[in-house]
Amino acid sequence: MGHYYDENPEVQSDEKIIQYRYHQNELKLTTDAGVFSKGKVDFGSDTLVQTFLNEHPPGPSKNIVDVGCGYGPIGLMIAKVSPHHQITMVDVNQRALSLAEKNKKANRIENVSIRESDGLSQLEDNYYDFVLTNPPIRAGKDVVHRIFEEAYQKLKLNGELYVVIQKKQGMPSAKKKMEEIFSHVEVVNKNKGYYILKSLKG
Repeated sequence: MGHYYDENPEVQSDEKIIQYRYHQNELKLTTDAGVFSKGKVDFGSDTLVQTFLNEHPPGPSKNIVDVGCGYGPIGLMIAKVSPHHQITMVDVNQRALSLAEKNKKANRIENVSIRESDGLSQLEDNYYDFVLTNPPIRAGKDVVHRIFEEAYQKLKLNGELYVVIQKKQGMPSAKKKMEEIFSHVEVVNKNKGYYILKSLKG
């Protein structure tokens, strides 16, 4: 049985199309078995998108990375709402990456590049203004915490890391780890047990 955080999930394909809306913006997204939250856009991912766009409405062009992008709801919606930003979407799951590519084309989104990367290891240091992640909790705490450490390396000075995580799935330890790495963490939103944590690279 394959997991969504595996490179090649060994589960039979079962594609379906879902819709994802943010205000007047709408995406049609193809999902499949073997990827995270295939039936609908995960509540945490949606909360992260809404929180980020509320704090950072369209403005000057920024470089943003969506870590563990899955089939693409976070990165593609931010790219659609803010077409001047450059979004990099990364995942290890081959099926997720091909779905993200398909969804980018189907929704005619130009300002996105999709890359295979284990965490942020394949990306450039000190390059990004924002790192966003709905981390792969089931892959284990070590994987999640490594994403936070790599985010610090990849962010520009004054860049920000946004993480969505449920309280019962390790929010307190995630918050502690982010504080250790960044010397700064705050809860910028919470809804139905989901917390949006933000750290600033000072």
